Amino acid sequence: MRRIATITLGMAALGAAVFAAQSLDVQLRLRENAAQARQLDGAFWNEGAKGDPGGRPDSFADLAEQLSPSVVNIQVERTAESSGGGPEDLLEEFFGRKRPRHKQKPRRHFRSEASGSGFVISKDGYIVTNNHVVEGAEKISVLFKDGEEAAAEVVGRDPKTDLALVKVEPGDHVTPAPLGDSDRIRVGDWLMAIGNPFGLEHTVTVGILSARERNINAGPYDDFLQTDASINPGNSGGPLIDMRGRVVGINTAINAAGQGIGFAIPINMAKALLPQLRESGTVTRGWLGVSIQRVTKPIAKSLELDKPSGALVSQVFDGSPAEKAKLKSRDVIVEFNGNEIVDVDDLPRRVAATPPGSDVEIVVVRDGKRKKLGAVLERMQEDDLELASREEPAFDWGFSVQGLDAELSEQLGLSATQRGVVVTDVDADGPAAAAGLRRRDVIIEANRQATPSVEKLEEALDSDEERALLLVRRGEGTMFVAIEHE
Repeated sequence: MRRIATITLGMAALGAAVFAAQSLDVQLRLRENAAQARQLDGAFWNEGAKGDPGGRPDSFADLAEQLSPSVVNIQVERTAESSGGGPEDLLEEFFGRKRPRHKQKPRRHFRSEASGSGFVISKDGYIVTNNHVVEGAEKISVLFKDGEEAAAEVVGRDPKTDLALVKVEPGDHVTPAPLGDSDRIRVGDWLMAIGNPFGLEHTVTVGILSARERNINAGPYDDFLQTDASINPGNSGGPLIDMRGRVVGINTAINAAGQGIGFAIPINMAKALLPQLRESGTVTRGWLGVSIQRVTKPIAKSLELDKPSGALVSQVFDGSPAEKAKLKSRDVIVEFNGNEIVDVDDLPRRVAATPPGSDVEIVVVRDGKRKKLGAVLERMQEDDLELASREEPAFDWGFSVQGLDAELSEQLGLSATQRGVVVTDVDADGPAAAAGLRRRDVIIEANRQATPSVEKLEEALDSDEERALLLVRRGEGTMFVAIEHE
């Protein structure tokens, strides 16, 4: 075990809250979990008893005592590389100091140690942690609460969700924690985190669920739980636990600029991936084959939608499952396989979590009417990642165009059969610029009418004096832009 210096940390006083609540017997609930724990189909972990997360007990001590043996300290050794020849060069790397040199010194390799957290999910030795804890590890040691230490190997990793599965040899010290249902916890529910912040083993902190479905730009499938239970470096990979003693999240990230802002992977997301990590070491994701973008208020008005929600299809790829299912550009996907699509980010997560070959039902709004479609997902390749446009249109006309000729089409990378008009100028202070329309965009449709010429574009824009919904080609993709008069 790596020794660390004692660190004294200031701790903000936890404000007392006065509320009416029934007294909860934590020991009774933990026994109930053990009695009702069962295996799900295809699962290799312990599934906790169903039920609500539970309220705040008189003491968290019983819960901490019950779950701490399942939490482990993961210590990793890696080979790192320095840019120079000694301690001075390491200082230079850390502080960015520059000093004159007569010649370039050779790069040096040195051993690097790091630590994180994890938790046992099965008696046969499977442990969940973060990918960033074990990535590039040459040696992994797992330290249990009772002092037992075991060598571990990486079974599988998924960098896109920062999830990893490692394994140790089974033994009496291997105590699995039951997994809960992260969809059932509500904002305001009490939660407990156990981990090894700064190497301080089995530190217990408590807080509440502060928010759900947080996107922190950590990866393409961000869907984090936010908590104010104290999380620090070294907590990564440790469990976030509800008051019935079930793991509902995997502590992963913090907001370094704030206090009490931590993020955890929902355990339900992990459950969908763990069987693949155990069987193949990687995750194979489903692919639908559409390019999508956010439904903004101007776009919702243009499409006559009740509210700005769902995922707007701006392009359907040739030969894709979406094309075979007869999805169309301008469809708004509002449900995927029984799950409501509220925001554009919901769809890539749902599709990616569905195995290739799965039959799925998709509900779209097309021309103001709901329509059900069936698709069979295919395997996602690395370059097939569905990208959601981050444009946030809000505008008016304020742009100039010209027709396409052969020379201009060639310069824009268009085929001889593609039709449209090219944007030659955008008023920087106009609504089109505010909407995200750009010079060199090719407008191929306006207000649901094809625009093969400037004249056709003018006719389409004249059909609605308050707003314009443009379908534009930008680079290799297409997207909708909604311009609205102020």
